[in-house]
Amino acid sequence: MKYTLGEVDFDSVIIADFEESLKSVTTSLLYSDISPTEKYFITLNQWFDKSLIQEKDIQPIYYPSINKNNFEKYKLRYQLEFNEEPNHLSLLSYDLVGLVYYLAYQNNFKFNDVKKLLKKKKSFKRKIVIFYIKNNEINHRLNFYKVENKKLIEIF
Repeated sequence: MKYTLGEVDFDSVIIADFEESLKSVTTSLLYSDISPTEKYFITLNQWFDKSLIQEKDIQPIYYPSINKNNFEKYKLRYQLEFNEEPNHLSLLSYDLVGLVYYLAYQNNFKFNDVKKLLKKKKSFKRKIVIFYIKNNEINHRLNFYKVENKKLIEIF
């Protein structure tokens, strides 16, 4: 590693990893004079990994994610219906099917007019995710969270 002692000339570290690998990388950074209290540790969507809350040495750590409250409601509903934990693909599928239904319903189920509605409206709030349309592509808006002092904090 180039920087091992003293000051480093960046303010953030983006870590594209999950679970134990993420903790291994963040812990190794501590031994290279890169601390989350002095530099931003930013990672990918951690799906509210509870073990991050216990790892005080890697806090604060930041990540984007879907809305936690809506996610918890969805998980409970899914568990009651199917008697198992939902996977992440089911979550996005759930909202995408809802979006297609909403668009079709708004157009009296005339699918040839759905394209017009997509061009007319800029965003759609579903149960878990807010979808927005930009350059004829459907994307979803994420919240941003920080884990600090053993707490999950919604930033926006």
